[in-house]
Amino acid sequence: MVDHLTSNRLAGIGEYYFSQKLREVEQLNKNGADVLNLGIGSPDLDPPESVKAALVSGLADPQFHRYQSYKGLPELRLAFSAWYREFYDVSLDPDSEILPLMGSKEGIMHVSMAFLNEGDEVLIPNPGYPTYASAAKLAGSTPRFYELSEQNDYWPDFDRLESTNIEKVKLMWVNYPHMPTGTPATEELFRKLRTFCVKNEIILVNDNPYSFTMTKSPVSILADRQPHELLLELNSLSKSHNMSGWRIGSLNGNAELIEKVLIFKSNMDSGMFKPVMYATIEALKLEQSWYDSVNEKYNERRELVYQIADKLGCHYREDQVGMFVWARIPKGEENGKQFADKLLKRYSLFVPPGMVFGDAGDQYIRFSLCSDPQIFKEVLKRLDQLNQIK
Repeated sequence: MVDHLTSNRLAGIGEYYFSQKLREVEQLNKNGADVLNLGIGSPDLDPPESVKAALVSGLADPQFHRYQSYKGLPELRLAFSAWYREFYDVSLDPDSEILPLMGSKEGIMHVSMAFLNEGDEVLIPNPGYPTYASAAKLAGSTPRFYELSEQNDYWPDFDRLESTNIEKVKLMWVNYPHMPTGTPATEELFRKLRTFCVKNEIILVNDNPYSFTMTKSPVSILADRQPHELLLELNSLSKSHNMSGWRIGSLNGNAELIEKVLIFKSNMDSGMFKPVMYATIEALKLEQSWYDSVNEKYNERRELVYQIADKLGCHYREDQVGMFVWARIPKGEENGKQFADKLLKRYSLFVPPGMVFGDAGDQYIRFSLCSDPQIFKEVLKRLDQLNQIK
């Protein structure tokens, strides 16, 4: 009824897969299916008690309920700066090189709208986070996917990129540690990415929400950066601090680029809620022991997911990081979508197919670690029981 009224910029942009699929799962549960959900990467663990207490205490101050600065509190930017210095060994000017965000997903859209025009091209990983392509299209530019393959350790094929015409490419999205494949970030990889983008005058943005999750130590693409580099990094407290619903992130890096993003952002929102900012400051003070304790829990869960993948006949790499397990479907299965549908129908188990993240993920599925260990144990029990019946 309203198709003729819809903006052209929505053309080619469908509803987010998880939004659609979770409605189907909800209906199956209403019909008595008891679907076990290993799909969404939304941390189920609690934020630290000190962070929750800081939020609650802020609610009592009537001054905290007013509009806030578009750039966030100065104390918040200082806290992000200290956090980057301590854990990433990166120095950032809190006044010009840090822009707090309401989640890094907001930043993806802000960056796209601030720099992309019609006719521009954007390099987007395949497989990769679908929002990169959606934001590029909404900004009027053209997504240009570069394939990441298991054979190449899920690194970009720089020789292949150099051999093609990239004159129209203005921006490149990367995401290391990588979602969905779990590929770790390394200094060598970041050096190659930066060299490629400097040579071709491309804005390089690393989306970095998984740097603390199941990694030996966090790595930033901003380490040892040079003033002339068109380099940005998104970060978030969603995964590292179990605060996904709080919508806290930051855009960091080149001051001139951040200044342009602020122009767009200041027209789109009216600042963050002050109690949330004070709670975030508290979260950024946490010591390494906090991250270690969270990773202990994820490690227990990952071992259980490995057992599930083994029972299903899937292949996976054990050097993955982040809060997912990326697994190749068994031989003989046509594709990840059909295999995922089979798991939902046969075992009432929801695991998203890899094609959600691009056609290069056609032969894969992705398990989330964001469930209580009892859920994974129940999956194992269900697989054993139903396989015995077969």
